[in-house]
Amino acid sequence: MGEPGSLDSGDPAGVRSWCLRRVGMDAEWLLLEDGREVSIGRGFGVTYQLVSKICPLMISRNHCVLKQNPEGQWTIMDNKSLNGVWLNRERLEPLKFYFIHKGDQIQLGVPLQNKERAEYEYEVTEEDWERIFPRLAPKSNQMASKKTTRARAYPGPPRVTELCNKKQKASKPSASQSSLELFKVTMSRIVKLKGQLEEKQVAVMNVKKQTQKGSAKKIVKMEQELQELQSQLCAEQAQQQARVEQLEKTFQGEQQLQGLEKEQVEALKQQLAQALQEHQTLMEELNRSKKDFETIIQAKNKELEQTKEEKQKVQAQKEEVLSHMNDVLENELQCIICSEYFIEGTEDPPSDVQDILPKGKGLSAGVGRVRAPHACAQGLCVQEAVMKTAVVSERLRHGTQGGLEESVPRDLAHADVT
Repeated sequence: MGEPGSLDSGDPAGVRSWCLRRVGMDAEWLLLEDGREVSIGRGFGVTYQLVSKICPLMISRNHCVLKQNPEGQWTIMDNKSLNGVWLNRERLEPLKFYFIHKGDQIQLGVPLQNKERAEYEYEVTEEDWERIFPRLAPKSNQMASKKTTRARAYPGPPRVTELCNKKQKASKPSASQSSLELFKVTMSRIVKLKGQLEEKQVAVMNVKKQTQKGSAKKIVKMEQELQELQSQLCAEQAQQQARVEQLEKTFQGEQQLQGLEKEQVEALKQQLAQALQEHQTLMEELNRSKKDFETIIQAKNKELEQTKEEKQKVQAQKEEVLSHMNDVLENELQCIICSEYFIEGTEDPPSDVQDILPKGKGLSAGVGRVRAPHACAQGLCVQEAVMKTAVVSERLRHGTQGGLEESVPRDLAHADVT
């Protein structure tokens, strides 16, 4: 095989390169770069990432590898893929390199049910670089960089992005559905091979019954075809068994994921219920505290009202007492000018007293009246005047001799007698 030219788009015309041209499409060609290993699969880290839209599990993560040997010839190896690599309609044994030439047909995976061709079929070809370059499929690292650049340059709203991701997840078939589809396809192939095998067996039996001389070679040929069909049937059965195991693993994995999701949902529900319960408890405590606080405020207000009423009562009592005391003081502490005290004598005073009293103003027989002097003029209180008047009256009653002038105050001695 020839060597591919340079990879730059500015290469001169006439440079030819090797590539895998996709059958039935004028795009998504796979370039075979000189001196570089080309890996194909649906996983990350491969040169060309192929993601089937019909059956995602048709292509394995690292399906096959193409590389040059020391002589510069291109080879292909099946990297233990599940659905195999087919070169010119023959399945390749895993982990063995096979030479490829111009015009060879390479098939990745098997045709789906009611399909004549597989989804990924290629033809080994050598074309001009100018013809290859516009039709090349992007490499996995280029796709990742483009997606990153596009996401950075045109960031969408988070809600729209989330909805798009959900729609993409919902539109993609699950792994178990893809495996089930492959299982159905393989079963149909096995049934078809069994039918062909039975037809061959019947044909061999019919040929053996014939007695013509030229039938021996025909019998040998048919027996060889029968053995080939049997070997194909065994291979298909082995593949079917592998697919069944893969389907079981996938189904178990999905069940585990569903179980984990269910557990997460239940855990979230429990957390939500617990949070709601805590919120309700907190609200009840707040309401209870509010009621207690209102009760305390009402009690304090009532106590303040009672204290206010008691203070008002005490103040009223004080005012009443003060008013009463003022009345008493006004009645008891009146000036002598405003009131007169009358002293009534029951006996005539002694001769000495009569000599002291002014003539013509003596006491009548049995009754005498003395007008009290103005105590306020001398600065004496009413009580003192009353007491002194009582003393004079007492002495007059008992007829005390001598010392009358000393015992009677000057203001009383000179008091007017009427």
